Amino acid sequence: MSFVPPGTGWPGDPATADTPVAQDPADVRRLAASSSTLAELTARQSVCRACPRLVEWREEVAEVRRRAFADETYWGRPVPGWGDERPRILVTGLAPAAHGGNRTGRIFTGDRSGDWLFASLHRCGLAAQETSTHAGDGQRLIGARVVASVRCAPPANKPAPEEKAACFPWLTREIELTAPSVRVIVALGGYAWQAGWPALKEAGYTLPRVRPPFGHGAEVEIAYEGTPVTLLGCYHPSQQNTFTGRVTAQMLDDVFLRARELSV
Repeated sequence: MSFVPPGTGWPGDPATADTPVAQDPADVRRLAASSSTLAELTARQSVCRACPRLVEWREEVAEVRRRAFADETYWGRPVPGWGDERPRILVTGLAPAAHGGNRTGRIFTGDRSGDWLFASLHRCGLAAQETSTHAGDGQRLIGARVVASVRCAPPANKPAPEEKAACFPWLTREIELTAPSVRVIVALGGYAWQAGWPALKEAGYTLPRVRPPFGHGAEVEIAYEGTPVTLLGCYHPSQQNTFTGRVTAQMLDDVFLRARELSV
């Protein structure tokens, strides 16, 4: 088996053997729209099979595995949103890593980007532990939730336009379900900034007429049902960015401390 069957005991698995499976983009739209709770939505996200190329890739990676993880079982399924069910801060990223979230079953968990992200969240009082290595490791987010624009690990970390479009309803519905409590949205990287804009609009947020340019520390005032919300830009803690110094630990901390300040 090249993926973990739902309901078989993986820590934090939101799905069961009876969770409905989206087989195409139309199913995604229908199942996302009809999800009345985050629990129902994340369960459906975690078993989606709507994009054949992504399904083939994530399961091939789970079968072949990286040498360092050759003895591990890989999740091999879409990686659902994770964290507080009533977050004040929503963090958005691009997609799970092939040997990170696709291996561990939890977003930003088990890869270098996640090492940087969770260490910063912990320093800023938004995560219980400084590391996030595997599902069931005791990590939890405090007043925060992390989601991705695309829920499956894509080849070369580049989802195709039609795959982004297919996954869009999952993101939109998660943003909609968390909107009543959210006061700050942190976009990790330019793609999350770009992809999140139409999802925010679809979910009912009031936005400026023109999308402002992405930048580290950029702040945009938006609103949900008249309540002010701040959109913050943050460089993605990718290996390329952290190795070159484009992103430092202090830069991440500055953004998340600002997010915590604004979320009160």
